Amino acid sequence: MPVKGIHHFLLIFFLCFILTAAYIPSVDAEPQQKVLVLEISEAITPASDDIIADAIERAENENFEALVISLNTPGGGLDETQKIISSIENASVPVIGYVPESGKAWSAGTLILMGTDIAAMAPFTVIGSAQPVQMSAEGTKPIKDEKIINALVKFSVATASKHGRNETFAEEVITKNKNLDSQEALKAGVIEYVAPSIPDLLVQIDGQQVKRRILQTENAEIENYEPPLSLSLLRLISNPIISSLLLTLGIYGLIFGIASPGAGAEVFGIISIALGLIGTGFDINIGAIFLILLGIGLLIIEIKVPGFGIFGLAGLISLIIGSILLVPMGSENIYTPEFRRLLTLTVVAPTIVFGLFLVFAIYKVNEIRKKKPVIGEFIGDTAQTIDPLGPGKTGFVRYKGEYWKAKSEEKIEPKVEVEITGKVREVLLVKRKV
Repeated sequence: MPVKGIHHFLLIFFLCFILTAAYIPSVDAEPQQKVLVLEISEAITPASDDIIADAIERAENENFEALVISLNTPGGGLDETQKIISSIENASVPVIGYVPESGKAWSAGTLILMGTDIAAMAPFTVIGSAQPVQMSAEGTKPIKDEKIINALVKFSVATASKHGRNETFAEEVITKNKNLDSQEALKAGVIEYVAPSIPDLLVQIDGQQVKRRILQTENAEIENYEPPLSLSLLRLISNPIISSLLLTLGIYGLIFGIASPGAGAEVFGIISIALGLIGTGFDINIGAIFLILLGIGLLIIEIKVPGFGIFGLAGLISLIIGSILLVPMGSENIYTPEFRRLLTLTVVAPTIVFGLFLVFAIYKVNEIRKKKPVIGEFIGDTAQTIDPLGPGKTGFVRYKGEYWKAKSEEKIEPKVEVEITGKVREVLLVKRKV
């Protein structure tokens, strides 16, 4: 091999070695520790347990050191609270409950805080008041049924006992609506830490053993949890005000639609009721399938009986919402946030494309319907003969690029310009153009 060639070879080899070494991570370098933070800043709704379960799953799959649930809530549903506590207990990743500055964790929030692996509060925050209430026409009404109270007390005490927390408070927070500020909660053994912020809390808990792992959180990177599109939509319609409004509007829509058929109000009424029921806790998969089937039915009606596009628009909306809600929330290690976003796009995009095509088709149909009849409008226009014409002899003429049958009372040769004088059914009447 020539000397020059050897030099080139060695240079290329050296560059490849340097580049390879640069991209190989150091064996001694430790990966950056991460902590996932989930903010609950509203009432505990049917969407809350799904959101917390999804956050736990992400924290487990992506090897986060811990999940911090920031609780600033006035309370919420008992069933959702029990599901959340069960998810926390079954999680392999440590779950930390924290009441942020100027926040509160009342009622269901207190029970969730006591169900976390580590409980903490910011200074001057308050927990407590967990007596169950029920909604009535007059507003909220305390439940005094001993059967319900005793069962809830037992659940609260058992939850506190599992984590070595004050069982007396766990009982009195329900039976006496007891409240504690951060210092009182720390002294009473209801929480383990008081911290002004999450970074300060992470420094305090560093090195603590939780769920068979030693926490390394002092220098951990904090990452905020953002729910996927389906859970964001579910959280929106699960808001008690929104779900109640949807049900009310749905009922009025049905009444108005039945009273004035053809306006399409009944269709939007059905969609509103379906969303309202999902928001109040109705099975999300059944609701999503119903919306998809309703959307398909409405699109078929729009195609078969074209109107003003009301059924088509309602069907498109129903299909999109149903498709979003039907996207799987997660399954073991399969549905990462990136894959779930891709899956949502894959499911929703064809629906939107089909809907836009339908809108375009309906627009074109309506445009044709609005066109004025062309009969009589072309009288006096010029055409050109293709075949010879004469009395009793029909041939073809070319008019604006189209072939028309035509006849004439006089003999006319091919390729002669003629004037249109009338039309009998599909046959044009013509004469030689002067």
